[in-house]
Amino acid sequence: MSTARAVTRAFFALACASAFMPLLVEAHEVRPGFIGFTETAPGTYQVVWTQPVAGGLRLALVPVLPDHCAEIARGLPTATAGALTERWTVDCGAAGLLGAPSSVSGLERTLTDVLVRVTTLDGQVHSELLRAGRGPVVLAEGGSTLPGYLSLGIEHLLFGFDHILFVVLLVVLIRAPWPLVRTVTAFTAAHTITLGLSALSLVVLPQRPVEVLIALSILLLAAELTRADLKERLLYQKPWLIAFVFGLLHGFGFAGALKEIGLPDGAVLQALLLFNLGVEVGQLAVIAVSLVGAWALSRVALPRFARQAPLYLAGSLASYWLIGRIVALG
Repeated sequence: MSTARAVTRAFFALACASAFMPLLVEAHEVRPGFIGFTETAPGTYQVVWTQPVAGGLRLALVPVLPDHCAEIARGLPTATAGALTERWTVDCGAAGLLGAPSSVSGLERTLTDVLVRVTTLDGQVHSELLRAGRGPVVLAEGGSTLPGYLSLGIEHLLFGFDHILFVVLLVVLIRAPWPLVRTVTAFTAAHTITLGLSALSLVVLPQRPVEVLIALSILLLAAELTRADLKERLLYQKPWLIAFVFGLLHGFGFAGALKEIGLPDGAVLQALLLFNLGVEVGQLAVIAVSLVGAWALSRVALPRFARQAPLYLAGSLASYWLIGRIVALG
């Protein structure tokens, strides 16, 4: 790799990290919320509300149901590594939920979307994706769950800053189009495999240790890129192999979002495919921006210190995440 190209790509990594520094410091992937209504008797619904937890703290999010719905029972909340789940029962009378507005208070202050899903007595499923700043959603007959999974996949990648940093480091490493395509393909194939296995509950790993290993993968990649003998290392000679191994870990991380909201009955494979496709769209967007930025910065004379500083910054961020996630294990 030429010095100019190495500096250009390294500097671009620094630019990306600096631009998102306030968010990178707390870089857990942004998970969606989920509120599901299952009709158990005419007009009566069992409610499941799952909201993401940031830094061990619940977000200030409160579901707002139609005025004609009254709570009649509530269970104790349960917590997982990245989410808090509450369950209660509401009576919405003869009007039901379809055709009535539903929203989540406080959503506009977060990066979170909420998937709203209603399952009626006859087994029909109606859903909408509730987004910040777009007001309440009104569930109607014929609403489809599937388009929401594509959007969730894109946003899960674009707001998963640890995943983004890993992909940017791969772009820093690879100097030619074909090796880059091969490496990204290997990474994609690997996380597709483990995303599917985990989402279908065929292979289940606890989320917190997975997040620790993801941070470790970024730290190891950044450290390898700083070595003087990089060209003699396996990472340089077979980057696709390293990307595949680490991609298996990242796939389990991507599956965290799907575990919280679940997959719709009768369309499991379609929803999984769309979510994974969304992840790939987000990944390609990151790579495209990285390459365009690297090309633009190649026109600029860069100081010597810029060659290694971005990699040390990436390693420092990964170390911060690693330590924080290890502490969270306790």
